[in-house]
Amino acid sequence: MTGLFVLAIYVGIFVAAYFIVTKVIHRATVKDYTSLKTVTFGDESAVRPNRWAGIISILTLFLIWGMFTGSSWLFSFMHAPAPFVGTAEFTYTAEANGARDDATVTVVVYPREEEVDAPEVDPGEGFAKNDSAAIAQWRTGLIRVDSNDEIKKADGAEVVAINGQPIARGQTVKIDSGSVTLSDKGTPNFAPSRGWQMEPLYLPPPETVLSRTFKVLNEGFRGFTLIEHLGYSLFRVVAGFLLGALVGIPLGYAMGLSNWFRGWFDPIVEFMRPVPPLALIPLVIIWFGIGESGKIILLFLAALWIMAIAARSGVSGVNISKVHAAYSLGASKWQIMRHVIVPNSLPEIFTGARVAMGVCWGTVVAAELVAAEQGAGMMIMVASRFQNTDIVILGIILIGVIGFGIDMLMRWAERLLVPWKGKG
Repeated sequence: MTGLFVLAIYVGIFVAAYFIVTKVIHRATVKDYTSLKTVTFGDESAVRPNRWAGIISILTLFLIWGMFTGSSWLFSFMHAPAPFVGTAEFTYTAEANGARDDATVTVVVYPREEEVDAPEVDPGEGFAKNDSAAIAQWRTGLIRVDSNDEIKKADGAEVVAINGQPIARGQTVKIDSGSVTLSDKGTPNFAPSRGWQMEPLYLPPPETVLSRTFKVLNEGFRGFTLIEHLGYSLFRVVAGFLLGALVGIPLGYAMGLSNWFRGWFDPIVEFMRPVPPLALIPLVIIWFGIGESGKIILLFLAALWIMAIAARSGVSGVNISKVHAAYSLGASKWQIMRHVIVPNSLPEIFTGARVAMGVCWGTVVAAELVAAEQGAGMMIMVASRFQNTDIVILGIILIGVIGFGIDMLMRWAERLLVPWKGKG
């Protein structure tokens, strides 16, 4: 139910932002050449990312994150319904020896960061006595109502109703502040209303993650600073990718230019290409151990096949008319390689390099999850063992930001080094 509500909020913001930005803001801005095109559907050059949409998308994610974690950065009226905190009461009906008696249970539900004792209550009249308990929010608690009764469960007493509603073992009765479930042994189990907000143990608010970020930056984590953890991960990715490119690109060129090389290596490349790098982790650990060499070799294997296929595809995609034209002008094989094949295959190679870097970045995090003393993946793994969810989220955000930065860097290098891409 909560998931559907989150989806409804997200879709609502998306639709509202679309109409506000496209119908109001864009109409008031200066028109450029692309915006004046009369036909845009099907024209890829007219589809450019809308900066407003990107900004609103990111803000929406943070808004939903804050709403469902009770963030102090948002006004209280923007928060999703919070878990119940306060005093709850319900009446239970005990039956013993053919007689029935009612008693009241008072439960104080307190915030998790506080320590609260159960309140003192008047036991009342009859064989069923009033009870009290203290339960932290988001938690449940068995309330042994017969512990102070004159006729206990062992003597045949049985809880048969909650707030006047009949109940049997395993059944649940809803009350204003939560629900009461009768356990298999006949003991009421009170569950305060959880509301729609996430418990900080599972999803802390953004300000908690930010404060933990500054703390890790100042104090480090497991003996290494945050920069050192990220530096180790980046070093492994760059080293593995460069090794994969150094071997994979020449291999791909050889497969694209020689039928012998293609026949020899095609079965190997096509066999290894579908094998996910994560499946190789156990074998790499057995062969090379859990040190740096094992991780770099794993990343080398992750990049190798992608770069080889990209180079092979780049060579195969060279327009044959350009090759014939070069031969007709008296070019040698080396000149055709240098001036025709390499320039025309570079766009494909850069596309493969972007894919390979993404795969390497994902693989290094997974490899560090298995065995490492430094790195972003290790930080996430160790933090999860101690339920430090804020550090886990911090690591995930940093991994995403760095991965996005790497892709932006690769696109910039592609525009700089291959300016002829897409120009025929």
